Amino acid sequence: MFPPTYPGEGLNAQPRHVFERRRVQGEDVWCVLVDSVQSQANRLEENLLSAIRSGAVNIPYVTVDFRGSNLPGISEVTSLDAPHRVYDAILRDSLLDGKPFMVSDVGQRLAQAKFEDASALLEISPTALIFGAWHSTGGGGGLGAKFARSLVSEVIAVNVPVDQWANPRTGEVEPRNAGRRTSSRIDPLGVLRKVEVYKGTSDWDTSAERVDGAKKVRPSEINHGNIAPSIQSLGITCDYLEHMFVLSFAALRRLRFGSDERNAAGRTLLAALGLLAMAEQDVQGYALRSRCDLVPEEQAPLELVHPDGSVNEVALDREGARAIYKEALKVAVQAGFVFPPEPIRLTPQEKLVSIVRQSQRLALSGEGGEADEER
Repeated sequence: MFPPTYPGEGLNAQPRHVFERRRVQGEDVWCVLVDSVQSQANRLEENLLSAIRSGAVNIPYVTVDFRGSNLPGISEVTSLDAPHRVYDAILRDSLLDGKPFMVSDVGQRLAQAKFEDASALLEISPTALIFGAWHSTGGGGGLGAKFARSLVSEVIAVNVPVDQWANPRTGEVEPRNAGRRTSSRIDPLGVLRKVEVYKGTSDWDTSAERVDGAKKVRPSEINHGNIAPSIQSLGITCDYLEHMFVLSFAALRRLRFGSDERNAAGRTLLAALGLLAMAEQDVQGYALRSRCDLVPEEQAPLELVHPDGSVNEVALDREGARAIYKEALKVAVQAGFVFPPEPIRLTPQEKLVSIVRQSQRLALSGEGGEADEER
C-alpha cells in the first residue's frame, strides 16, 4: 500500500512517508499516516458537496461562479472546496451584488462572527464550524474570526515493518520504509541521453542558436528518453488500518447562538452535519490515491462517549444520517435561524479573473512555473 509522501529534509532528499510511534493496545508500535486530518476534511467536504448537488440534502454554502469568465477548466469554486473555506481569498476577491464580498452585508456578518455568537456562519456556511475556519485577513493583523475544527478524522496504518537507518549527520536512528517502489520507462522513439538538447525560456531545440536563453540539458529534462530503472524506499505493509473519527460535543458546546433554544438547535444541527459527512464518505468509499484503495473489514459502530467515560454504541447509515440532518434543520428554523433557499452566488472580480488567466497562459507556455523559481 502507498500512503502519501512528503518532501524529505535536505538537498535532493527523497520523498518519505510520515512515521510515528503510537501506543496501541499496550505496546509501542510504528504507525504511518495514510490520510491526514486535513486530507480527510477535504474528502468529507467533497462528499457533502456531492450530496448537495444530488438534491439529497440542503446545506448552506457560498459559491463563486466563473462560468462567464472564459477560464478553461474552471466553472465554480465553493466554500466547501476553497482552501480556507468561507474566508478564502477566492471568495474575498469576488463580488456580491456589485460589492466586494467581505464588504457586503453577508461578508460583514461573517467578519464579525465570534464564539459568543456564531449565528452568521451557521446560517451561511456551517461546514466552517465543523472543519474549522480563520478569517486571517480580517482586522487586527490576523485577529479576525477564528474557529477550531470540532471534527477530526484520520486514517493510520498500525504496526508497520521498518528498517532502522542512522543519519550520518546527526547520528539519530530514523525509520525507513521496508517497502520499495520501482519505476522505469522505455522511450518508444529511442532517444538517448547523450543527445545534445538545449532548453530555452519557452522552448527547446538541438541547436543552441535556435532558442532564447539556451541551456544544455539532458533529454529527460524535456520529457524525452528512457527513465532508468530505480528503486525508492516507499510503500508499506501493516497489520491493519484504523480510521479514527471524533466529533467533539465539548467543542460544539463552546459555540453560542444567542439563546438557550438557539444554542441547542445550532449545536444539534452541526453534530448532525458532522455525522452526515462521515456517512456520505462511508458510502462513497476510500479510494485515497493510486494503489491506496481501502475496504473496511466490517461496518464499525459509532461510540457515544459520555462525560463520565461510559460508552454507548450507535448504529448509523447514510439514510439515517440524512434523516437526522433534515430534522435538525427543521428544528433550527423553528428556533429562528434563517437559511438562504439557494447558495449565495458570487461573481469573480476582474482582477481575480486576470490573475488566473495570466497563470493559465504562463502554464501553457511553460513560463513562470514553480519549478523554475526553485532552481
